[in-house]
Amino acid sequence: MIGYLDDLVLIPLGIALAIKLIPESVLEECRARARDALPAGVGRIAGAVIIAIWVLLAVLALAWAYGLLVASRA
Repeated sequence: MIGYLDDLVLIPLGIALAIKLIPESVLEECRARARDALPAGVGRIAGAVIIAIWVLLAVLALAWAYGLLVASRA
C-alpha cells in the first residue's frame, strides 16, 4: 500500500519538475505541434472512453465484492 502512495506523490512531482525544466519556447512549440496533429475533440473523446472503462471496472468490482459478501453470509 505504501508503494502505491509514494507513486501517487512522486510521479506527479517528477512530471511537474520535468515540465519546469523544459524551456518555455520548446514547450510552446511542442504544444502547437500537438494541437495541429490531432483533430479537435479527439483528446476529450479518448478521455471519456478511458473514464467510462474505469467506471465500468469499478462497478464490476463492487458487484463482485457485494456478491462475495452476500455469499459469505448465507
